[in-house]
Amino acid sequence: MKMYILIKEHVPNKHAIVAAAHASLACYLRFQNDKDMQEWISGPFNKVVCSVNENEMIQAKNHGYFVDIRESKLDDALIAVAFKPRKEWPSIFKSLNFWDNVRY
Repeated sequence: MKMYILIKEHVPNKHAIVAAAHASLACYLRFQNDKDMQEWISGPFNKVVCSVNENEMIQAKNHGYFVDIRESKLDDALIAVAFKPRKEWPSIFKSLNFWDNVRY
């Protein structure tokens, strides 16, 4: 079981780190009564954080069960999406790039 968190590639690191934390909690709260979420929350909380462009985010959102994360300091822009944990993921998720924290 793992949760995918997608963060738009243009988001500054200082907002991306907070967005990832908010995304994980918001996703848990949204789906806390779901059987997959209950299995995931029992541990070890596997997460994959990826950097995506607009098109990748749109394509990923076609695969359901997610929560949007917006940032008020960036004009309430959609900056991240967290997907409910599951065992198997569509191929698009496996092709995404991991978040690179060395960007300035």
